[in-house]
Amino acid sequence: MPHNAIEPWEYTLSIPNDPRAVTVCRRTLRPILTVHGLIGLTDVAELLAAELVSNAVCHTKGPAALRLRWRDEILRIGAWDGDPEPPRPAPSVSDLAGAGAGAGAGAETESGRGLALVQACADVWGWHPLSKDGGRSKYVWCDLGVA
Repeated sequence: MPHNAIEPWEYTLSIPNDPRAVTVCRRTLRPILTVHGLIGLTDVAELLAAELVSNAVCHTKGPAALRLRWRDEILRIGAWDGDPEPPRPAPSVSDLAGAGAGAGAGAETESGRGLALVQACADVWGWHPLSKDGGRSKYVWCDLGVA
């Protein structure tokens, strides 16, 4: 089926705050993209979804959700979580170089690199705060186009 014949679609997977949710999301994403004729996006999409969901699970205490949306030749991968704080990407290589030795943020940093991967692999990424019924949360997303 040619890509331009793919009708818009959207899936949302609600997940508990459990590190195993990252694996569940990866394993759910592949068949979705396969049945929609987008197998060529699967490897990168799995990486991006895993990073977004991992951040949602590791940096918040409540449930989260993975959202996949196809529209206008763009796959949007997003993760919702209950923490309204903005995501914090890792410092760039140039930022680290300017900080000098002993600055505390280098190759040993264990967190924050996931968003750097998202930034490097996605066409574009972003986030926005959400509020509903007095609660605050956020949605972090990235887009992949068909090459």
